[in-house]
Amino acid sequence: MKKLSLLLLTMILFLSACGTKNDEKKNTSSKKDEVFTIGVIPAQTEGEMKGALDKLQKVLTEKMEREVKITSYPDYNGVVEAMNYDKIDMAYFGPLTYVVAHEESGAKAIVTQLIKGEPFYYSYLISHKDSKYESLEDMVTDVRNVKFAFGDPSSTSGSLIPSIKLKDEGIYRSESDSDFKNVRFTGSHDATALAVQNKQVDVGAIDSAIYDKLIEEGAIDGDQFKVIWKSEKLFQYPWAVSKSTDEKTMKKLQQIFLDIKDKEILDAFGATGFTKADNKDYESIRKAAIKEGTIQE
Repeated sequence: MKKLSLLLLTMILFLSACGTKNDEKKNTSSKKDEVFTIGVIPAQTEGEMKGALDKLQKVLTEKMEREVKITSYPDYNGVVEAMNYDKIDMAYFGPLTYVVAHEESGAKAIVTQLIKGEPFYYSYLISHKDSKYESLEDMVTDVRNVKFAFGDPSSTSGSLIPSIKLKDEGIYRSESDSDFKNVRFTGSHDATALAVQNKQVDVGAIDSAIYDKLIEEGAIDGDQFKVIWKSEKLFQYPWAVSKSTDEKTMKKLQQIFLDIKDKEILDAFGATGFTKADNKDYESIRKAAIKEGTIQE
């Protein structure tokens, strides 16, 4: 009887172990069969990004050994909502959209780009070379005659940071309540630059790295501009994963990005490379968002 019981116990343990191994294999296999989805904010026009994003998608698919699909969204909030509703596994956010996504869905920053070796950029206020504004003070003095442009309402450098500065100057309260001649939101950094170049607006807020890249690519004529204000350092745009992402996948993604040397991919983000990022890197943006009421403390 004891021998029979021992035999049964041995068989149960053996079958249980086999089941566990089969489950592990099944889980690993099913995970590789799942598409890893990435959403990207419209940092630049979709056409300019497509070739680089296709190449990045191929690199990630090969290195992760599973299908990766990258989608460029038409607006910033679309990417946040996609993360909130588990439509994507990873996202390329602006700093402001990242802190909103972190607050709402627990998104985790893991990587950011380096610009000329540093993970920082600035918010610029730019004006046409023919304008009489040489500084922020010049603009403030003549604010009643100034046509002003922000980028996307959810942009850090194109909206959040400059709007705080203008509120501190006492000349801006909201799009419909300001001392400017008029205020508009262009929806993107390149649209803002073109609006200034074509003298449709007098001053515009823009991402410094994108501004430099637009000039380098010849999309705008750098000789037609002057920078009249520059913000403090802002930590670069993060790539963030959903809160359910396991540690192994996060580390693998970080290493893949750190290893990227392809010029087309790097150029699409105005980058010289990638580096690790963490939620604490965006604390100053979080504080600015709280100050503006974008998120609640």
